Amino acid sequence: MSKRVALVTGGTGGLGEAICRKLCDAGFHVVAGYNSGGNHDKARAWQEEQRKAGYEVDVAYGDVTDAESCAACIATVKELTGRNVDVLVNNAGITRDGQFKKMSWEQWDEVLTANLDSMFHMTRLVVNPMIEQGFGRVINISSVNAQKGQFGQTNYSAAKAGIHGFTKALAQEVAAKGVTVNTVSPGYVMTPMVAKIDDAILDKIAKSIPVGRLGEPAEIGRIVTFLAEDESAYITGADFSINGGLHMF
Repeated sequence: MSKRVALVTGGTGGLGEAICRKLCDAGFHVVAGYNSGGNHDKARAWQEEQRKAGYEVDVAYGDVTDAESCAACIATVKELTGRNVDVLVNNAGITRDGQFKKMSWEQWDEVLTANLDSMFHMTRLVVNPMIEQGFGRVINISSVNAQKGQFGQTNYSAAKAGIHGFTKALAQEVAAKGVTVNTVSPGYVMTPMVAKIDDAILDKIAKSIPVGRLGEPAEIGRIVTFLAEDESAYITGADFSINGGLHMF
């Protein structure tokens, strides 16, 4: 039997990369979805970096805000792997921060489209084949700020909160078909982008977290991989908080 196929949207980013690597370690055939502004050379260079590090990851272009581009991405995955997508990790997303009183429609719309509409575009393309084969995993990446809110992120918090509503509703529709749908809500994670923040600011953030540090991307990848495995078939409609105790409920 060929390896199960896992597609990670936003797979070439800091968090996406860690998820891809953990899924590779668990024996999945991993495909990293990317946009990168259409910079295909950048994606291929990232793929080569993974190969040198011992990770065989395919890449597939797709603009998750565009339904036709998403369909082309899924077609590419099938060409590369010879299988339907078994595990979809909806990880792609953006921020456009600003106080609500100053927030433009563009800031609102871009974030809702990239973080929430994208999940609809991608999931609807893979869920029926998952149902037909009697196995599927949809894992949606939300945020601690969906749970507690965050100053200057009304758009992002709203979009990320909508993700878990999507998870709970779809989980009920497909639970009897061998398909699970779950949410993972990371707190502050030390991605390469976050690592560029001034040390004094990072220290202040770390002090606000009960465990005293930011999370590591691999820690998020570990829970995603756990949810993707066959043995996690009884877990669905759940939201896994990984935030070092920053928000508890």
